[in-house]
Amino acid sequence: MEASLSVSLSCVLACGDVEGKFDILFNRVQAIQKKSGNFDLLLCVGNFFGSTPDAEWEEYKTGTKKAPIQTYVLGANNQETVKYFQDADGCELAENITYLGRKGIFTGSSGLQIVYLSGTESLNEPVPGYSFSPKDVSSLRTMLCTTSQFKGVDILLTSPWPKYVGNFGNSSGEVDTKKCGSALVSSLATGLKPRYHFAALEKTYYERLPYRNHIVLQENAQHATRFIALANVGNPEKKKYLYAFSIVPMKLMDAAELVKQPPDVTENPYRKSGQEASTGKQILAPVEESACQFFFDLNEKQGRKRSSTGRDSKSSPHPKQPRKPPQPPGPCWFCLASPEVEKHLVVNIGTHCYLALAKGGLSDDHVLILPIGHYQSVVELSAEVVEEVEKYKATLRRFFKSRGKRCVVFERNYKSHHLQLQIAQPGAAYFYVELDTGEKLFHRIKKNFPLQFGREVLASEAILNVPDKSDWRQCQISKEDEETLARCFRKDFEPYDFTLDD
Repeated sequence: MEASLSVSLSCVLACGDVEGKFDILFNRVQAIQKKSGNFDLLLCVGNFFGSTPDAEWEEYKTGTKKAPIQTYVLGANNQETVKYFQDADGCELAENITYLGRKGIFTGSSGLQIVYLSGTESLNEPVPGYSFSPKDVSSLRTMLCTTSQFKGVDILLTSPWPKYVGNFGNSSGEVDTKKCGSALVSSLATGLKPRYHFAALEKTYYERLPYRNHIVLQENAQHATRFIALANVGNPEKKKYLYAFSIVPMKLMDAAELVKQPPDVTENPYRKSGQEASTGKQILAPVEESACQFFFDLNEKQGRKRSSTGRDSKSSPHPKQPRKPPQPPGPCWFCLASPEVEKHLVVNIGTHCYLALAKGGLSDDHVLILPIGHYQSVVELSAEVVEEVEKYKATLRRFFKSRGKRCVVFERNYKSHHLQLQIAQPGAAYFYVELDTGEKLFHRIKKNFPLQFGREVLASEAILNVPDKSDWRQCQISKEDEETLARCFRKDFEPYDFTLDD
């Protein structure tokens, strides 16, 4: 077992722009290896050569000096350095230093799969010798992603950052990922699902929080991706330009171990919420497109929408047409456009979801999170609805905590027609609970389950100590009192209302 593990585990160093500072880089690598032991390979992204002739490189080229580790580099990012890379398919530049090529797949002796794309993005024809085109990216994706067994790759190497990589993530500092970077690289990362993605060129270090490669509750869990941008070698600010890590090739890993989600994992930065769920396609997040929120008028003009800008959507000659939410098979008390819904209980409306006081609530601030469209359960929600449900849950936790209260979220998908998030496969019966400690409880219902179980537990003497409120039908109050409670909740919740920020 131990011998097998040592063979499959690869110890890797990744490096940012070298820019001709070979001695600084290799001296640093030697020091690291002396302290931590030998690494298997060094992967260099960004500009390996400087833009001016350098006698230092001649010493490595002629063999006077030798790289202390097997080093693989990407190609030119500008016209000045194209001359160093004579063979587009890759070649040895000096002993222990190999140019990978314009694009392709490199598989190490351990089975580690590395996909590489040299150069910067170009949408013009003919494509310069230091650039890649949409065809290059498409061919890489086709080469790998068309087989049904494809799960992803171990490492992706590009010089440019992927555009939008900062979406949903931690701050990328001075780099605006909505403007900088390559949309083609974003597309490649979306399709290839690398476990590690390295890039450079921006002269800064940025380790993004890991992100998911699947849609929660709609797709089977997949491994997470870690994007790491590295600074330039020997930079005076001492920003990190070398990154060391160990990795077992994904094809040798246990499936359950591979898909374990890091505790700080975020949503995929390249997805345009919702569209990929309904079309089955990955769509890059458009950054310049402004979000337009819609509010349902809760008056006699039922169902008509107005945008958050205050303009009635019918006044525009080309109004944005939001995707129509699913419709119920019959009367539903919870669909917002339904005559059956008691609109005076509605206390907040988002783009895809709304909050309403529970009829016969356990407390005066017992609320339901409900999708505007008709969905039976969370597992059937589209991505944009799931995102807003999560936003409401997080906001309610903060709201109740500020009032010295605990927040319990539960959902019963059993003998119900509309999702009532009080929060498998689609269609499965279940009971689900989230506590404000972060604990989540899930029970698969196979047969006979008490419909009021969630209320009964919360109403018990051990928790709220209101056992007489376990049945909502015994807790009803007048419409006037309900309206008063709704007004109070709206006023108290207003400081936390994220819909006002749009």
